Amino acid sequence: MKVLKFGGTSVGSAERMKNLVALIRSNEPKIVVLSAMSGTTNALVEISNALYAKENNKAKTLIDSLEKKYESVLKELYSKESSMNKGKELVKNHFEFIRSFTLDMFTANEEKAILAQGELLSTAIEHFYLEEIGIDSVLLPALNFMRIDKNDEPDMKYIEENLKAELKKHSGKNLFITQGYICRNAFGETDNLKRGGSDYTATIIGAALSAEEIQIWTDIDGMHNNDPRIVEKTFPVTELSFDEAAELAYFGAKILHPTCVLPAQKRKVPVRLLNTMQPQAKGTVITDKIQTDRITAVAAKDGIIAIKIKSARMLLAYGFLRNVFEIFERYKTPIDMITTSEVAVSVTIDNDKNLDSIIKELQEFCTVEIDKDQTIVCVVGNFSADKLGYASRILDSLKNIPIRMISYGGSENNISVLVDSKYKKDALISLNKGLFGL
Repeated sequence: MKVLKFGGTSVGSAERMKNLVALIRSNEPKIVVLSAMSGTTNALVEISNALYAKENNKAKTLIDSLEKKYESVLKELYSKESSMNKGKELVKNHFEFIRSFTLDMFTANEEKAILAQGELLSTAIEHFYLEEIGIDSVLLPALNFMRIDKNDEPDMKYIEENLKAELKKHSGKNLFITQGYICRNAFGETDNLKRGGSDYTATIIGAALSAEEIQIWTDIDGMHNNDPRIVEKTFPVTELSFDEAAELAYFGAKILHPTCVLPAQKRKVPVRLLNTMQPQAKGTVITDKIQTDRITAVAAKDGIIAIKIKSARMLLAYGFLRNVFEIFERYKTPIDMITTSEVAVSVTIDNDKNLDSIIKELQEFCTVEIDKDQTIVCVVGNFSADKLGYASRILDSLKNIPIRMISYGGSENNISVLVDSKYKKDALISLNKGLFGL
């Protein structure tokens, strides 16, 4: 069994939905995970925001506009009257459901129900098209097997048992279509795996079935050695280890969602990144195979806040760092980078939701300096501790870039520097030239 995930752009129009057939049409068993049509989730978020603000007329206008988009897709996609009628009925029912929320109070639970509609629509529309052209497929409801626990983590035991039970109902079938992103929570309510969660769905399913391979299909030919949106000369990396992929995803490589690596890594299921526009391209395969002593790629993470915490008593103050970290823990604010000296510690965060409260508590026992609009530039590879030269190559490449922080030694796969965001482009270009000769 293989698991194939296609993002919103891959099902973003009638033409794309038709083109998808060539990528999933074969006799080998597979589960195809689909995102919502591109633009749908953003539109549903906008509708939800209007409902929260009690701007029901605005919400109705947005709902009408989105429904017309789907009606237009149906006209382009289906050629048979029977398919068209099924598609129209499907769209009508889903949008009547969304409109029902304009009549009453709107809560977070109802927002999650609205956000699930995009995937429910895209999978059914594609399933009806496959049916129209004579390809046998099964629409597999993700809400029947995908569940998170009270900590919002995948309930793998439940998922594995219920997914296998669903598949058993359709013995002999080879092609299954299911929804990415959506799930149920521990209380049985409709929920989701957060944005980018279709990648997560695919790797959870692949792990639950110990699949032969998980394929993540996007609009770029694999994980590149640098950001191709900023740097002109980049190339796809053909092989990555799970650890390298996790570092790159977390520190800004947009092709892969950060959470999706772990389930596949635990079950040692290969993940292959492929391009729907260039299906013959090799892409990138991610496995547990480790290639030692190499610099693999560069990524950058924006929106970083640097916090410098200074205390003259730090040298002799046992428990100082514990007190600092407990504050961030209380406000559920993860730390990306950390550096220390005898009298100061600097950390970075990427969420300013509770920044004022964190600063207020820190100021009770130390002085605090804040630098916003920072970027973490991360160089990923496999840096053995006994090998020479990696740090010097990286820092020499950045010799003309002011560096705010450096993190080296915490991981054998990552050397990170913090720079002001205005130097991000220069830093990426300089590293591309200094490390890869491009």
